[in-house]
Amino acid sequence: MRRTTRTPLTAIARVLRAASTEAEQRLWYHVRARRLGGFKFRRQLAIGRYVADFACIDQRVVVELDGGQHAEREQVDLERTRFLNERGFRVLRFWNDQVLRDTELVLAVILEALRETGPSP
Repeated sequence: MRRTTRTPLTAIARVLRAASTEAEQRLWYHVRARRLGGFKFRRQLAIGRYVADFACIDQRVVVELDGGQHAEREQVDLERTRFLNERGFRVLRFWNDQVLRDTELVLAVILEALRETGPSP
């Protein structure tokens, strides 16, 4: 039997992937397998001390989906964004209901950010 050592964040990311919200599931459907402009995304990716909802490593873009609990955690989200920005990531934030209501607009904004960051794959 092969043993693997997982960091606590990796274990948390695995749990988060298994418990995805409806908005996360919808966005993942549209960005997985290079479906959005040929860009590769990973979900629930540990970056430093945080777990990013979605990340395109090649373009250094992180997409965060926020539910109602984030309205009370504004300072924490600002610190998280600052941390990711300092490591060269551009952070895009969307409310869950925005993803569910206007998926095409959210995808267009993400695609524009990916194209601004560098050449298409």
